[in-house]
Amino acid sequence: MAAYWRLKGAETFEIRQKSDLERNIDMLALPGGESTVQGKLMKDLGLFEPLKKRIEDGIAVFATCAGLILLAERIEGDDTVWFGSLPVTVKRNAYGRQLGSFKTTGMFDGKPGVPMTFIRAPAITSVSPDVEILSSFNGIPTAVRRRNITALAWHPELAV
Repeated sequence: MAAYWRLKGAETFEIRQKSDLERNIDMLALPGGESTVQGKLMKDLGLFEPLKKRIEDGIAVFATCAGLILLAERIEGDDTVWFGSLPVTVKRNAYGRQLGSFKTTGMFDGKPGVPMTFIRAPAITSVSPDVEILSSFNGIPTAVRRRNITALAWHPELAV
């Protein structure tokens, strides 16, 4: 199943400073981690507004866990909005703390048996009508797609 997530021949690099944005970027991955720290760092380093513009201009975005929170239009119990590019509401740490992390398999975009690892994962508590639900766990959306953005509450990279 790991091959499902592999992009053959894709050149990747980390964006760590504003000069990294001068490179050719045709896709963007927003990883898991701590969304508040990521958001603040992007702002402090002058990365936030240029990345927001690229997202709004239609660059392909793939986000996991904290990346989903950064993209969400609304975060329950928090007035902070980061990119706000994805019309969903999320709830932080909805599946429990670090010790409550778990693995399961499920259907993703019509493909059965996809491994899903939830680590302090957010839950998607509401979606706008134009958001496609790609996977769910116990009836709660866990992966969505809208236009250029695909976002997951779980970590596909941990299935390798």
